[in-house]
Amino acid sequence: MKRILIAALVMAAAAVPAAAVAGPAAPEVPDVIAVTGPHKPYLIAHAEGVQIYTCASVPGGYAWRLLAPRATLTGENGKEIGSHYGGPKWETRDGSVVVAARDAGTSVDSTAVDWLRLKATSTTEGRLEATTYIQRINTVGGRPPAADEDPCDLDTLAESREIPYSADYVFFKATGG
Repeated sequence: MKRILIAALVMAAAAVPAAAVAGPAAPEVPDVIAVTGPHKPYLIAHAEGVQIYTCASVPGGYAWRLLAPRATLTGENGKEIGSHYGGPKWETRDGSVVVAARDAGTSVDSTAVDWLRLKATSTTEGRLEATTYIQRINTVGGRPPAADEDPCDLDTLAESREIPYSADYVFFKATGG
């Protein structure tokens, strides 16, 4: 009986494609935001939402400053898996949260927010707890309001604008090697 069980487990493991075990492939990105070393992608989430900007006083005048993102995250199957919001934070439906800080960035498209590499600063138990890095890639939209179309000045001080954006977030974890 034991031999039959072991044989069945071996056959089941052989039937699983190597790609399913390995996880998603690391995306091709500019070197400045590449995740190097013993890390591999384990989750890709598509974000649809807004980048929220507020008009703030800055040395020499006023400027639109990023307040926070707000987006819904969907998995590769198109089903909602969580949300992305200020912190920056990503939260999955199981309550797991990862907080990260910008590590590097690059402009790939002048009409869209930058592609980023973010380093996890804290995680909670659950789906996201192993996260070490997150890449924001394939961005569309999300840039601050254009000064000539929506000026930030004394009249708009402290007002907010929600700018639609989309992006893909690639979550990495340590490989232990």
